Amino acid sequence: MKIKPLNDRVLVLRVEEEQKTAGGIIIPDTAKEKPQEGKVVAVGPGKLNGDGKRTPLQVKPGDRVLFSKYAGSDIKIDGVEHVFMREDDILGVLA
Repeated sequence: MKIKPLNDRVLVLRVEEEQKTAGGIIIPDTAKEKPQEGKVVAVGPGKLNGDGKRTPLQVKPGDRVLFSKYAGSDIKIDGVEHVFMREDDILGVLA
């Protein structure tokens, strides 16, 4: 399935975190929090400003990003969980 985000929306694939702690203890699924890091899969064309022109987004597909804990809406695409969010919910791009 192909999805193209609209306006300033971004589609992000969550990156799974380690299953173990530094001491080797395995963390069960029920105790894990959702990761706040992901890979940008698709971006919209940008937000419309007051002049009717589009302001391009600062992120692009392939960027690894950090986002706030409760950002966006979780959706499943072909059985894989993604997050739809606004660019404003992205805290930063990992270098």
